[in-house]
Amino acid sequence: MNKWTGLGLALALLALPAAQAEPAAIEWQRLSPEEQRVLQPMQERWNDLTPEHQERLRKGAARWQTMSPEERSQARARLKTWQQLKPEQREQIRKRYERFRELPPAEQERIRRSREWYRNLPPAQRQQLRERWEGMTPEQRQQLRQETRQHRQEQEHNKERPRLERDGVGGR
Repeated sequence: MNKWTGLGLALALLALPAAQAEPAAIEWQRLSPEEQRVLQPMQERWNDLTPEHQERLRKGAARWQTMSPEERSQARARLKTWQQLKPEQREQIRKRYERFRELPPAEQERIRRSREWYRNLPPAQRQQLRERWEGMTPEQRQQLRQETRQHRQEQEHNKERPRLERDGVGGR
């Protein structure tokens, strides 16, 4: 084997794991009948999609098949709302979501709990909070965030304190 053949073989072997990690394109005909039914609106563009996009759509189709009629209705409403957003708004949401996904799991969970707390408020109270927030300057918003963070840390500390004292760790 000459050095060029050896070099070519080595490069091919190095590229092999990377090529295997990327999903391969899926031809429309290879989708199951149920996947084709759910993904039918994408049929004309299917072959132009990246393999990654195809795979995301297949996973979405699988998730759709497990949804209840109520969940499907809610998903359609969310899609309609999304489609009515301006492109700038969609991009802003995508960026926020990316920042969220980069957060540690504990911080993601804290944000989910806060969102759920907000969603469970009576509509009038949510409206008051929204109006208050929108009336604030960026500096006031930052100050409120800091105060909220400090309050949350104090609550966590106070939750931990009785347990420590109960376990005989507290300094009395």
